[in-house]
Amino acid sequence: QVQLVESGGGLVQAGGSLRLSCTASGRTFSSYAMAWFRQAPGKERESVAAINWSGRSTYYTDSVKGRFTISRDNAKNTVYLQMKSLKPEDTAVYYCAARAERVNVVVSTTPERYDYWGQGTQVTVSS
Repeated sequence: QVQLVESGGGLVQAGGSLRLSCTASGRTFSSYAMAWFRQAPGKERESVAAINWSGRSTYYTDSVKGRFTISRDNAKNTVYLQMKSLKPEDTAVYYCAARAERVNVVVSTTPERYDYWGQGTQVTVSS
């Protein structure tokens, strides 16, 4: 079992930055692929970014490429999402997710592939 706790959400003006953190319980964090998803009101949950167990392989959805960076610190059991140049359309609840997967490239980018989820953190970008 893995428990995930997100933090770092909040209200920011368009063009601003936020860094989300997700800390996992347990001793096997380095055996998990990690990802960030988001869900806006009335919309389906969508992939934002994913990272493999080592951090050497990453994935971004097109709408956040060049603005968001996913990273991880296995010694701290934490994955991060640095968000820059935020836009009002980035407003959503952001969820951290984990999947027991130790491969050298990101292969899991859809919600149904992930087994463990955090409670979510709200990100609101005002125009």
